[in-house]
Order: sequence, then C-alpha cells, then structure tokens
Amino acid sequence: MFGFWKTWKALEARGIMGINRRNADYVLKYNKRSLYPIVDDKIITKERAIQAGIHVPEMYGVISTEKEIDKLDEIIGGRSDFVIKPAQGAGGDGILVIADRFEDRFRTVSGKIISHEEIEHQISSILTGLYSLGGHRDRALIEYRVTPDQIFKSISYEGVPDIRIIVLMGYPVMAMLRLPTRQSGGKANLHQGAIGVGVDLATGLTLRGTWLNNIISKHPDTTNAVDGVQLPNWDGFMKLAAGCYELCGLGYIGVDMVLDQDKGPLILELNARPGLNIQIANDCGLTLRTHAVEAHLEELAAKGIKETPEERVRFAQELFGHIHQPDAE
Repeated sequence: MFGFWKTWKALEARGIMGINRRNADYVLKYNKRSLYPIVDDKIITKERAIQAGIHVPEMYGVISTEKEIDKLDEIIGGRSDFVIKPAQGAGGDGILVIADRFEDRFRTVSGKIISHEEIEHQISSILTGLYSLGGHRDRALIEYRVTPDQIFKSISYEGVPDIRIIVLMGYPVMAMLRLPTRQSGGKANLHQGAIGVGVDLATGLTLRGTWLNNIISKHPDTTNAVDGVQLPNWDGFMKLAAGCYELCGLGYIGVDMVLDQDKGPLILELNARPGLNIQIANDCGLTLRTHAVEAHLEELAAKGIKETPEERVRFAQELFGHIHQPDAE
C-alpha cells in the first residue's frame, strides 16, 4: 500500500493527469453537454468548419437512410479513391478507405478487393448504429481520401498518420503524432496498436514514441527512428488547433489533424474526451500545463484582456516548448 502511495505522489508531482481528474476538472468543467453534438458528429463538425473557413477533407456526400444508399454511385462519381465513415463513430471503427478501382470492384488501402455490394453492406451497418457512440442510428459520410505528406513515408505503415493537439480554452497544451502500424491495420489509433510520438509545441520536432504503453525510438515496421523528424507547417497546425475553440465552443478538446501532400493541414475531427497517453509520448504531465493556462486566463480576466488564436499559440510555444523546459527532457 505504501508503494502505491509513493508512486501516486510521484506521478502527481510530475503533473500526470488521470482519468478522474480529466473528467472532473476539465471535461465536466469546460465542456457543455449541449455542445457535444458539434464534436461527436463528424458531419456537423465538418459543416461548422467549412462555415468558419477552416480546411477539412472535402465532403462528397452523406447517406442518412437505407433508400439513399442508391445515391452511392452518384456521390462517388468517377472517383477511384474515397473514404466512408460513420458520422458518430469512435476509435476508427467502421471506416472504409477505398484506394483504387479494379475493373468493376474496388481496392481498399490494405489491398483487399471488395464489391459494390460489400460497400453498400458497410454503409447499411453504419446506418444501423453498429459503430456509433451508444449504438444509435447513424449517418454515413463519404469524403476525400487524404494522401499523407511524403515526410511520413519512412515512419508510417500504410494508412494516414495524424496529429493530435490537446487544447484548453483555445490554448494548445500538448501535441502528439500518431503513426499507423501493421498491428493497427493502417489506422492511427493507439488502442489498436498505432504509435504515439510526442511533438515539441515550439518547433514541431518529434520526440520519443510510445507503442502499446512501451517507450520506443524506432517504428516497428519501417525500423526508422521516430524522433527528430521536423513536421512541416507546424505553426499552421498550432493555429488551426487554437481556432477550434471558437469553432465548437468546448473548452477542453483533442483536435485531430492530418497533413495532405497537396492540401496541407486539414482538420479531421474534434474529441471532447481526449485520451491521456499523450503524456507518455511527451514524458510530461498535462496538469502542470493546464494549471499554467488557467493561471494565465485568470491574469487576463483581471485585466479584461482576451487573446487571439495567434497570441494563444505564442503563449503556449514560449511556455511549453521543450527548449524552454529542461525538466521535461
């Protein structure tokens, strides 16, 4: 019992945030329940982002009922690649990524050949709520397939790597690059076996990696080092993430973004209950950073000042960049 207490005190001293603290002090405190549909439904998120001029993967169409499945050909047109996903899905489940056509069939990103009927069956499963939060009826979203920037070629396996930035009241507090692996089936989902790699907020340089809760330095499939990679357009990612506070009104979110080789940074989705593994990847606790933001907000409120997304990014980069934080090395 004493050993457990000692460990807990050590974690607390390092500012490691647990699920109970995340839920009580951040999710419940800063996220109004009435605003959850904005982030829990990818179609609503996308529509709000488009209205706000924020870049997202282009939406080709939405299928809401079984009858509308007949519109599939009309929606995809002559395109040879596209993505079908549940609007209210979680953890990457139910997503179908089509990479090419093969005669009158389709080839998935993993190389599997599937028929038109199999795609229709997948859409039907999505509509029944098989992949949705709470099992409620859902809608199927058909959208542009992201082509990852060439920088990820040596440190990712199939799929699309994404960048998650946790944002408190519009201030980015921690970032992580998520890399698909063979084990994750090409999905950037940590629970399915993807790698989480910490990212320095100031520079966009990758730090060390975590895979299945173990610290790693190389990608298990490509064997290339995952640290020391310079993510392009890093300030663009930071500004996109900071601006999502105004987009959805939720105070504590995870912003998931991708880097497309042609379209640059794009927002994929927002998460009102972001996971905590990001702390392992950054070798740093979230609580120290969130407390610093809260103290800063109190100071600003006393002076009647409200900062712009650019000012919020500058504050976060100056305070949380690893170059300014030797104890987090």
